[in-house]
Amino acid sequence: MREPVIKGEPNEHDSPDSRKKGEEKRQADPVEEKLRPQKLSEVIGQKSVAQRLAIALAAAAKRNEPLPHILFDGPPGLGKTTFATVLHNELGVELNITSGPALDKKMDVMPFLTNASEGSILFIDEIHRLPKTVEEFIYPVMEDFRVDVVLGEGMSARTINLPLKRFTIIGATTRSGMLSSPLRDRFHMHEHLEFYENDELARIVVINAGKLRTTISEEAAWELARRSRGTPRLANARLRWVRDFATARADGQITLPLAREALEMQEVDEQGMDRQDRRYLETLIKVFRGGPTGAEALSATMNVAVDTLTDEVEPYLLRKHYIVRTPRGRRATVEAYRHLGFPEPLPEPELNLLDPQRRLFD
Repeated sequence: MREPVIKGEPNEHDSPDSRKKGEEKRQADPVEEKLRPQKLSEVIGQKSVAQRLAIALAAAAKRNEPLPHILFDGPPGLGKTTFATVLHNELGVELNITSGPALDKKMDVMPFLTNASEGSILFIDEIHRLPKTVEEFIYPVMEDFRVDVVLGEGMSARTINLPLKRFTIIGATTRSGMLSSPLRDRFHMHEHLEFYENDELARIVVINAGKLRTTISEEAAWELARRSRGTPRLANARLRWVRDFATARADGQITLPLAREALEMQEVDEQGMDRQDRRYLETLIKVFRGGPTGAEALSATMNVAVDTLTDEVEPYLLRKHYIVRTPRGRRATVEAYRHLGFPEPLPEPELNLLDPQRRLFD
């Protein structure tokens, strides 16, 4: 039976005494990095999603059946993997984790299917990156819990229907539009995760500060929350940095002035924008006079890959209304000028639509 968790092996060059000390240290110092909620009642935010999952859990328990197949979609860092681990803990079943790119061919997914126990969970991250052949291979798995295996070749080939135990497939994707319609429709529940409010992130920061064995004031927790772009993963990263800063520069207690000083050193401003976000806006305003301009021109000017701008930088700027995408390219908004302290652009003069000179370009 394949174990779902891979454990690291000790270094063969370590002495027995050093290995023993390391084991004692791990036993005396439990994993402090385990910041994910373990139960559904511990989940903060995503209330409607958590309520629907609670109903699905209760119904599955009463009928003594596995959970229905679930698809989570949304931007990175909002808790798709967290919900999978929470459901695994609530049910007390086996959890196997893989990703779409890792399942390159049909035989790569076979061990996960044949070794699945009754009611277990198979979590597939980035499921939109499954190859077409693998995707079609798991269609009968999701509907009838069977695998069609072809043995032999040519006229002597025969198909064997291999029955499987009933289990749950949980998919996670940041681009649900890239999933084919047949695969998307085979998930009985489709949950979209939204960005978190600042008060929810502040509560998460306070709870995780306790797990990291540090203290944080409410004002500092709120400061971290409003600079975390509505994303718990980013809030946890900010918390770890501020904790290290407080340990190195002070007594380890996180106060509001200390949190601000740490985030300023990390070049994160009041709106959660980092240095690259501000550089993007500065280039758009100073070089291209606020736009419109294309992503390729911005990429060449900044010497940054186009994918980095479109996938990492622009989504937050679009959500905060600092830029807009027009048919002619990206354009900076008045909010971007105000945030950077630049003088606001003059309004464009209204042109007569009947002007013959303008009609030449229509």
